[in-house]
Amino acid sequence: MMIDEIGHGAGLIWGYLCENGDTTFATLKKNVDLKPDLAALSIGWLAREGKVEIEKKGASVKIHLRN
Repeated sequence: MMIDEIGHGAGLIWGYLCENGDTTFATLKKNVDLKPDLAALSIGWLAREGKVEIEKKGASVKIHLRN
């Protein structure tokens, strides 16, 4: 099921952010083994749960863990 893939992707992204700190969506896509659409859905999952914040700066999108 797609929900399982999104949940798994959210876990990968969470782990990456814990180890590496704030990052841009572009950098995240390069360093986490997820297709771009699955990465976006997984970030949305984390955002909905209040785990990450998403900030748009110019053309880039920055993602960081919430305190």
